Amino acid sequence: ETCDVYLNETVFIKNIPATVWSYYIGGYQVIKKWLSYREKSLLGRGLTMDETLYIREMTRRLAALVMLGPELDTNYQAVKSELFDL
Repeated sequence: ETCDVYLNETVFIKNIPATVWSYYIGGYQVIKKWLSYREKSLLGRGLTMDETLYIREMTRRLAALVMLGPELDTNYQAVKSELFDL
């Protein structure tokens, strides 16, 4: 499942995986929070080309975290159990 994220009335990012769009770190929805700090009303300008390219990079990194999630959880449980077995 994917979603389209609109940056304005005509520009949008297509097919962001729903699990990536809804990914939270520290209680914040990562991409949504990042975009909120770059609203035109706050900065007085639109997004730069570098900022729009960064959204793609961030999306890819978050997708990797989502895919690695089960393996990371398993590894965490293994390390945690070894530490408390000492």
